Amino acid sequence: MAGGIKRHMEKRLPSTFKIQITSMVDMFVIILVFLLKSYSTSPVNITPNADLRLPTSNSLQEPVDVIKMVISKKGVFIEDKRVVEFDASGSLSSKDIDASDPSFIPGLFKELDEKAKQTQDISKQNETVEFDGRVLMQADRDMPYSLLQKVMYTSMLAGYPNVKLAVAAKDF
Repeated sequence: MAGGIKRHMEKRLPSTFKIQITSMVDMFVIILVFLLKSYSTSPVNITPNADLRLPTSNSLQEPVDVIKMVISKKGVFIEDKRVVEFDASGSLSSKDIDASDPSFIPGLFKELDEKAKQTQDISKQNETVEFDGRVLMQADRDMPYSLLQKVMYTSMLAGYPNVKLAVAAKDF
């Protein structure tokens, strides 16, 4: 048996082996272009929730690193913590609205006020940190404007008058 393999190897014609690298180079170029297009140089990372559809815009301004507020159909979130829960229809319940001021949301105010106090305390100890009252709002495009007005009004009262609205970039 071993002799059969040996005879077969001796009878075999010498051959040359060439590596076809053209397709591999094409594949690496495609991967390189994909990685360059998906690489982001922005220090701020915004990841919208699965149930959140951001409005689109042609704006090219880079987002800034501030407190992130998400308004989805489930509720209002501050830095991934739910502070206000919406009812099944996706709106505020009467217990989440102040009786004397129908535009005021006490739960949202309490959380934003605590964040403002924390940042102000840190800024007293560390000169590089400055409280500037800015918040980045990610709101679903189907949310009613009256709800967004209430959220912005409450944010302003809590010390965050500068509200930026996050949008998704339009594909050209």
